[in-house]
Amino acid sequence: QVQLVESGGGLVQAGGSLRLSCAATGRTFSSYIMGWFRQAPGKEREFVARISNADGSTYYADSVKGRFTISRDNAKNTVYLQMNSLKPEDTALYYCTQTRYYSDSRTDYDYWGQGTQVTVSS
Repeated sequence: QVQLVESGGGLVQAGGSLRLSCAATGRTFSSYIMGWFRQAPGKEREFVARISNADGSTYYADSVKGRFTISRDNAKNTVYLQMNSLKPEDTALYYCTQTRYYSDSRTDYDYWGQGTQVTVSS
C-alpha cells in the first residue's frame, strides 16, 4: 500500500520560511518523480514543483521560482520543499505526489498524501 505523509506546515509571517517533508512508503521511491502541488480554498489544485528520480533535475511553477527549492533523499524515501520569502498568496494545503512522467498536470500523478496546511499572514 502506497502512503505519502506530509509534515512541516504551519503559520508563518510574510517573508518567513518553512520546510515541508513528505515520507513515502509502499513502492520503490527512487523509481518515481516526486512532486508538490497546492490547493487554496475555492481554487483548483495547482502544480508547485517536481524533482526527477534519474538526475535530480527540478522544475518549478513560475509563481514559486527563486523562492522554493525541492529536494529528495532516496536513502530516507523523503522529498522536501524549502519555502522562503513566503507570501500570503502561498497559503494553501500542500500535497506531495508521485509520477513516472515529467509533467505539471495533476492527472499524471497517482498517489497523493493528505496534505499539510501552510498559512502565511500579512
